[in-house]
Amino acid sequence: MSRNNGDRPDEDHAEAELENEDDQDQDTESEDDMPDISVADIKALRDATGAGMMDAKKALTEAGGDADEARKILREKGLAKAAGRTDRDNAEGAVAIAKADGVAAIVHLKSETDFAAKSEEFLTVLAALVDDVLANGADAVSAHTAAIEELQITKKENIELGLVERVEAGDGNDIHTYLHQQDGRGTNGVIVVGNGIDADMLQQVGWHIAFAKPLGLSRDEIDPAVAETERETLMGLTRAEGKPEEMLEKIVDGKMARWFGEQVLLEQGLNGDKTSVRESLGGGTIVSFRQAYLGG
Repeated sequence: MSRNNGDRPDEDHAEAELENEDDQDQDTESEDDMPDISVADIKALRDATGAGMMDAKKALTEAGGDADEARKILREKGLAKAAGRTDRDNAEGAVAIAKADGVAAIVHLKSETDFAAKSEEFLTVLAALVDDVLANGADAVSAHTAAIEELQITKKENIELGLVERVEAGDGNDIHTYLHQQDGRGTNGVIVVGNGIDADMLQQVGWHIAFAKPLGLSRDEIDPAVAETERETLMGLTRAEGKPEEMLEKIVDGKMARWFGEQVLLEQGLNGDKTSVRESLGGGTIVSFRQAYLGG
């Protein structure tokens, strides 16, 4: 979803309004009662914080003209507003992958719009996150809390972390990464670890995962709650079809087998072919995979 920046007033118009307000203020209040705040001060605070001109003026007034205190006021108010956005859908964002010898990291930073996700500020924070995770592990994201909060304030969106993983290949294994990019940002990232598989095939599996979006490597990795919900749905549909009650379990077992075949990586047909991923590995194995994508 795209948006323009039309909710921000024209800067010249905003400045004119501020200057008119200043004239009116001087008519009603003495200089001793008001801090010395210029339009340049307000613009500087706006540029530093992303706040609107009027919000910046109010913060400076409240802070008695102290720019640092005004920034603190705007930040506190911004975080309070951001807390009210946590229930808003944030299916946009960007995915980043970083890789070194035998290790890779993937970070998904979510947003409400592609407008925010494609911004320089957003992508700079994301790049810092993934580099830190690669070097120091998933817990390293805690050092970037302030930067994420700043994005929440300046972009006025529900911005939060999605998948954050650091994957080590392990002895004797190979690691492959794939990142699909669109409009200057990553939108679908995959890390896959294999053993006894040539590089070309591991790459093929990475592409397949990006396209097929499996829920797990094997049936054991499928969330039991997700599988049970699917079974209950299929049971209801099969019963509604008028099938004999004594045959329902057997029929649903068959439907669940087909469902697992669509959701489990090793059982999926590689790149949509009839030959499964497992049968395509030439005796090798997929050790693990991680995937993050927009809307996931």
